[in-house]
Amino acid sequence: MKPTTTPGPANKLLGLEVLRFLTAFAILVYHYRHFAFADKTVGLVDDRLPLYRLLHVFYDGGPYGVWIFWCISGFIFFWKYRDAIADRSVGGWKFFALRFSRLYPLHIATLLFVALVQPLYFNLNGYFFVYQDNDLRHFLLQLFMASNWGLQSGPSFDGPIWSISVEVLVYVLFFVLLRFVSKSALLNLVIIVGCVGARGQLFVCLSFFYIGGLAAMARRAIAPTTFRNTIDGIAGSIVVAVPLLAWVFMFYPSEQLDYALLAYMPVLVFCLARDFSMPAPVQRLIEAAGNMTYSSYLLHFPIQLMIVLGFAIFGAPVPFYDATFLVSFVAATLVASYFTYRYFEAPAQNFVRGHLLRWPGAVAATHVLAPVPRTLPREAD
Repeated sequence: MKPTTTPGPANKLLGLEVLRFLTAFAILVYHYRHFAFADKTVGLVDDRLPLYRLLHVFYDGGPYGVWIFWCISGFIFFWKYRDAIADRSVGGWKFFALRFSRLYPLHIATLLFVALVQPLYFNLNGYFFVYQDNDLRHFLLQLFMASNWGLQSGPSFDGPIWSISVEVLVYVLFFVLLRFVSKSALLNLVIIVGCVGARGQLFVCLSFFYIGGLAAMARRAIAPTTFRNTIDGIAGSIVVAVPLLAWVFMFYPSEQLDYALLAYMPVLVFCLARDFSMPAPVQRLIEAAGNMTYSSYLLHFPIQLMIVLGFAIFGAPVPFYDATFLVSFVAATLVASYFTYRYFEAPAQNFVRGHLLRWPGAVAATHVLAPVPRTLPREAD
């Protein structure tokens, strides 16, 4: 029997899976420079990094991947939870259980792994790998996903979790405002305007999260209209024209890139959230790539730590300027992420939900306990 190549069902959010994977890949490439920390006698030369001319957008723009993630999360949360929280069909416990089961199992696993391995690296080198504040206070902050709530001295343990830590605070505000204040788009605008110019990653997260929410509202609003295709065409033209014009006129707003992204990202997310129908094998491949993003985000530093520990044990320098080494690291991380999602993340998520949502007083629903439909990016599980 030949494998099916017929188009799968239209998936409004399939385009967001692609964007999530690309941003995760950008962060993976950007953090590749961590390997330079293993040899403090060698200064890092950015343009000598492997495949730099090909990957320089990822090497240099990786930090903005976090902001893009926040925008995508905002879209997904408003798409999935806006009405459900406002009309009280999703309560506080259920919302907590869904988020906790999604984020915490892999977080605690990588935290404990790094906490065990960093001392081994320290004993060989006299310093920790990359993140130095690996004491009891920072462990407790990490334990409660509070590593970037302003109580920290610096990044610690599995450092990349800082962005999830910030987003946890936004989740709380998101739920409270929808439940007790309003689900009006005007509230989103007030929050975005209030955060523009404010200092701190929490305000950046709020602005990108809530502007992603506006994109979700816009996508839902045009769904029943007869002008949907026209609006999609205009938005798509903007998405293509803006970077093209920036390239033609060599206009790169490095100092105002946060504002430029804040304006551009909701339009891009809006376009990528339209219906897509493609051959089933391609759709499964994209879904698998999207599923790997959280795993790759939390696993890439522990994998780096294990690699540099191995080189330290054998007293060999890390060949971080070698292209084969880069490709091997990225490939190993993606493969590990695929299997981690399949055999740890998803089972742990269902296990935790199955228990938390059956506690006395919990608002349980059969469709929540079942595996989440594949049409939904895992960020919103």
